[in-house]
Amino acid sequence: MMNRRTLLKGSAAALAAPVVLRAHDALASSGSVKVFAWVDYVQPNIKEKFEKETGIKLELTTYGSNDEAESTVKANGGKGFDVVFPSITNSANYVDAKGESFFAEVPAKVNTGAIIPSFLRDSATLGGQFNGKQILLPFDWGTEGVTLKRSELDIADKDISFGDLWRPEAKGKAAFRQKSVIMGTGLYLDAIGEVKSNRMLDVYKSEEDARRVWGAVTKWILERKENFGAFWNNATEATSAFKEAGCVIGQTWDTTGLLLNREDKSFVYRAPKEGIITWLDSFGMLKLAENKDQAIEFMNFMLKPEVGGMFANNTGYNSAVAGAAEFASDEFKRQFKEVYTADVLGNMWWWQADTPFFAPIRNEFVEIITNA
Repeated sequence: MMNRRTLLKGSAAALAAPVVLRAHDALASSGSVKVFAWVDYVQPNIKEKFEKETGIKLELTTYGSNDEAESTVKANGGKGFDVVFPSITNSANYVDAKGESFFAEVPAKVNTGAIIPSFLRDSATLGGQFNGKQILLPFDWGTEGVTLKRSELDIADKDISFGDLWRPEAKGKAAFRQKSVIMGTGLYLDAIGEVKSNRMLDVYKSEEDARRVWGAVTKWILERKENFGAFWNNATEATSAFKEAGCVIGQTWDTTGLLLNREDKSFVYRAPKEGIITWLDSFGMLKLAENKDQAIEFMNFMLKPEVGGMFANNTGYNSAVAGAAEFASDEFKRQFKEVYTADVLGNMWWWQADTPFFAPIRNEFVEIITNA
């Protein structure tokens, strides 16, 4: 963006301005950018396209969980990477000893207008802002629902529930991530009146409420631990739970069920009637980024609709970029239509911004389930 605060003064200034712009462009179209992202986010086709279009080398480091990403950034004191992709609700965990965010305010040259307006608007309350400044931008969104092998366990779409993980027929064959299952099962128990939780929003309300709700949900789960088939913490482990551990049902991210469905149509991914759990991932530039111009180039590249379409095709996740769906494959569009009906989109349950007590207390109950 050009600075319009002052008029050019004389021919010398008029000649100098283009030189400055060319120098900046040359800087941005060379060098490298260090990106820290989820393991499946920046696949080879995206990396190659970025490097070819910009001339910038993309140095990619990946992680499989928010915990891994947070601990790495903290251990490095916010150094070593230029762009990071946290789940937006985890932004409060990216702070230094002084309570300052490791992320910089989103640079003005980043094309925030490419993002679906409602996502950008809602990101403010989900963790996208720090002290009133936008530090993280919505990048993609996805869901946690039920992946089901219908040839083994046939349940009609309208009847699918988070409670189905605990059916007698799923003994030893249910897959889940421990920190997610206490939310999904909690939604089920709230719906049937077993454990009242205001649709699990009470766990964000206070430490006392969090312990009350999660304690009761964990106790209920442990009484049915014979259904445990496999735990997962990343996309690779979730897929292995079905392909290698023999699970026939699981609470999974959408990408697990959708990619399995592309290989074997007996697998389906569906929204439970309690409401599909929805997450929003983001990206931002670290304050101590060494390659700021290249980071801006990378962020703008990832905000192109055609790149958003490539990302959706690669992962099964949904881009937050306006118009990205037009570049998605016919198969992606088919699956989206099957899963995200009008009723499903009207009954989404959003992960909320973490409160200070949320993660530590949840981790206590995760350990109890893991060690059961």
